[in-house]
Amino acid sequence: MKKYVVKLALLVIVLVAAGSMSASAQVYVTVRPEWHRVVRPVAPSRAHVWVDEDWEYRNGQYVAVGGHWVSPPHPGWVWVPGRWTHARRGYQWIPGRWRRR
Repeated sequence: MKKYVVKLALLVIVLVAAGSMSASAQVYVTVRPEWHRVVRPVAPSRAHVWVDEDWEYRNGQYVAVGGHWVSPPHPGWVWVPGRWTHARRGYQWIPGRWRRR
């Protein structure tokens, strides 16, 4: 009985791990959405970085999420803007991210 419980527990762990690895689906579009500029307000301080608009996939379409000022997570880090990449299946949005300088 003890071996059965251990095997069942291992099976559950493997299934949960496999499910979490395949949870991030990639979405492709055939026509990139139109970009519209956001009026950039004055920066709150010299340390703040402007994070331009980003795209989010909602209800079957990409929508623009407005730009904003943000303080870097660590001194010296820079914001790498998001970008559209072209693949065989269409265009895919690669979100922006922080990286070390």
